[in-house]
Amino acid sequence: MKDILVIGGGGFVGSAIVKGLINKDVIVTVAGRSHYPHIEKLGVTCFKGDIADPTFVDTICRNVDTVFHVAAKAGIWGSWSEYEAANVTGTKNVVQACLKHKVERLVYTSTPSVVFNKENIINGDETLDYSDAFLCNYAKSKAIAEKFVLDHNSGALKTCAIRPHLIWGPHDPHLIPRVVERARQGKLKIVGDGTNKVDITYIDNVAHAHILAAKELAHEARCAGKAYFIGQEEPVVLWQWINELLKDVSVVEISKKVNFRLAYLVGGLLELIYKGLKIESEPQMTRFLA
Repeated sequence: MKDILVIGGGGFVGSAIVKGLINKDVIVTVAGRSHYPHIEKLGVTCFKGDIADPTFVDTICRNVDTVFHVAAKAGIWGSWSEYEAANVTGTKNVVQACLKHKVERLVYTSTPSVVFNKENIINGDETLDYSDAFLCNYAKSKAIAEKFVLDHNSGALKTCAIRPHLIWGPHDPHLIPRVVERARQGKLKIVGDGTNKVDITYIDNVAHAHILAAKELAHEARCAGKAYFIGQEEPVVLWQWINELLKDVSVVEISKKVNFRLAYLVGGLLELIYKGLKIESEPQMTRFLA
């Protein structure tokens, strides 16, 4: 790897990948929807644009040998057209530009949600099929995009998908800030009996997994055409972990509980109401959150 493009390199995961690549005798370029002063300070050139625009993607994919496609519309609420444009159309544009400009390697940032089918997954592995009943447009769009990336693996363009689970760490703009905010507002309740476990992944490990995948694609390429779950094999009791975080920031621990079936039912009803009334804000509960 010599000339590397990180699409979405100004975000939480993308920034960590960029920091893991600099000073490794490679040239790193970043593309995203905004300007990223914290990345430019590292001496990295940044291009601003929308990957749903094929002309922009065609431009940024020139003269690189490796692409990390990290950019996505995240979250669990929003119209299908928004998720389709950012996650499906944008990814197809990236793959097509990589093929056109003879990019050798493409590492795609996916999500474990592509296989989530409502039921708990214990000791799941990469043999799990894609879900046939997605609970949010994010998961559906990422599954379509991931499959497109892997289907286009070839001798000319080697591809791999990384599925990191519950990413956390310094500069996290999503998971921990959202949990803390909802707890402070008194809007957070334990769903179920509070004993459910999850695998969490530290941000540096997520970045390292991406870089290792790209290096492997550059050599024996045993990971080509495959997707990999990324975790730490150290599942934590979710609500115990959350309460430990809240304690660290002096927020009262969560103790109130709500029955899972009730939460799932209420989440489904709220989704119908919000969609029917075309309310843009996210419901306090959805089936995916439950």
